[in-house]
Amino acid sequence: MPFYHKLGNIPPKRHTIFRKPDGNLYYEQLFGTIGFDGMSTNSYHEHRPTQVKEIKGSYSVAPKIAIKNNLKSYRLHGFNIAPENDYLQSRKIVLTNSDVNIILAAPQELTQDYFYKNTDADELIFIHKGSGKFRSHLGNIDFKYGDYLLIPRGTIYKMDFDTNDNRLFIVESKRPIYTPKRYRNWFGQLLEHSPFCERDLRPPYELETNNEKGDFLIKIKKQDEVFDMVYASHPFDVVGYDGYSFPYAFSIHDFEPITGRIHQPPPVHQTFETDAFVICSFVPRLYDYHPQSIPAPYNHSNIDSDEVLYYVDGDFMSRNDIAPGHISLHPAGIPHGPHPGAAERSIGKTETEELAVMVDTFKPLMVTEAAMQIADDDYHKSWLE
Repeated sequence: MPFYHKLGNIPPKRHTIFRKPDGNLYYEQLFGTIGFDGMSTNSYHEHRPTQVKEIKGSYSVAPKIAIKNNLKSYRLHGFNIAPENDYLQSRKIVLTNSDVNIILAAPQELTQDYFYKNTDADELIFIHKGSGKFRSHLGNIDFKYGDYLLIPRGTIYKMDFDTNDNRLFIVESKRPIYTPKRYRNWFGQLLEHSPFCERDLRPPYELETNNEKGDFLIKIKKQDEVFDMVYASHPFDVVGYDGYSFPYAFSIHDFEPITGRIHQPPPVHQTFETDAFVICSFVPRLYDYHPQSIPAPYNHSNIDSDEVLYYVDGDFMSRNDIAPGHISLHPAGIPHGPHPGAAERSIGKTETEELAVMVDTFKPLMVTEAAMQIADDDYHKSWLE
């Protein structure tokens, strides 16, 4: 997100002397992406952030593909993903392509005895059930139901949960995730017509500074492998930082819907974008107010993108037999639209209470073995009258 944030103590100028109370130097680190051309943050550490003591080994987290070339609509029963204690072990990739992994997770442990860094991808974690504290080397953020957590690649973090009943919908992106450029002016500020603004975004507010040496396990993901690396100092040893690359939270409940006299197309719900896919938020809103409007969406063909809809809460008026935690996949190349009777039911309705997250990808999605274990194999026939 292109806005400036500062937390903790930093020197007046970059790349200059910054001493500890005992006279020794703090260690500066430039934390950024896209070479030296993307957004970056300068952080200052108690210890050198380069001290690797041991690499214990690695294991694969590559998804197992069940259907590579898919032209079939599916419904996945997301809450049927079995809970697991460990946060990383609980993450199950259900849909994937070379740009994005779509993941379901139900972690039960309140915290982890390791830290995690994803060097492959930005992560967008949607909190469907649960609350707690996201802790990172760039500070802490409280999270709860309905929050998106946007975590830039390379962030060292761990999740602390308040209870063991948690459900997460995770979008793991090989491309940087930004706010939509059409909502921003040439300075990067969100414009008046944007459905949210900077004051809705919650950057880290609390900086943990641990001046500890020892053995600290960081699980690092790179090219579908997780490496167990032992560092010689606590990764949360930052005394201050400033810049543009940092995690933040945004609540889906703070998305202000754009409505009109007739049915609005999905881009009005757009919340995040990459150059490979977009993410939209469907929130409670007033329906179209033309006297002859049909509030239900019209049939449409996704010729250029697969559509994934994750149902969160409320009444999903365009679908029959849909419940929270379900995921629908409508692949590119075939038309889709409201279920039989949905358009007729919507006439005369004035509002909807639906809550959902949509991911539209520009490359086809492959269906994994984990997805097939929770799939409704006859969903594609549900439009038959």
